[in-house]
Amino acid sequence: MKAKVLLVEDDPSLMIALRDGFDDEGYAVEAATDGVAALAAATSVAPDIVILDVMLPGIAGTEVCRRLRAAGSTVPIIMLSARGQELDKVLGLKLGADDYVTKPFSFAELFARVEAVLRRAERAPAQAQASTNELRVGDLVLDCDGLTARRGDATLDLSAREFNLLRFLVERRGEVVTRDELLEAVWGFTRIPYTRTVDTHIAKLRKKLGDDSSTSRYIVTVHRVGYKFVG
Repeated sequence: MKAKVLLVEDDPSLMIALRDGFDDEGYAVEAATDGVAALAAATSVAPDIVILDVMLPGIAGTEVCRRLRAAGSTVPIIMLSARGQELDKVLGLKLGADDYVTKPFSFAELFARVEAVLRRAERAPAQAQASTNELRVGDLVLDCDGLTARRGDATLDLSAREFNLLRFLVERRGEVVTRDELLEAVWGFTRIPYTRTVDTHIAKLRKKLGDDSSTSRYIVTVHRVGYKFVG
């Protein structure tokens, strides 16, 4: 069965380009050009993923995202944001968006993000094995309600920030995660040049996991890019 994408974009030329691109990739495409239509379509057509522009007439994309999550929708959402709208990007992620792409962008970049988000959505049920609020990787178990983690019978002494960092890496298991993505998802802010914040926390987290950076069992450094949780 074809995956169904809901495109929410008020720029006619961009809408045509996106529709053609997803058509060529074998996706079923639904379209909306404003926030009101987007909310209605998200319910009526049951999309597998929503591509949602931030700047929309009537109801902004961030508000559409907030309303969908408040209504209990778990549909993956990728937001589109023009350069200079950094606060909108951060707000969108905090409101429950799964990813964002900055305009201008290539269709190849957007499509790669869509495929990655859909893969994560497919993996999510398998990750929550014993409970919908637990993540398990081998002998590592994360209790997402209690914000605690353990390896085997030993509870790890993690701060809330360290737990959220570990959780984000586990949820993106097998994918390379950039420092910028970690700053946004775990700390709630966008790129700060030259920061060592992420690297410092990764080093502390590795130590508590009993990981060795030279032969990492859990967290692998990807030179000049970021990190990958391998488990």
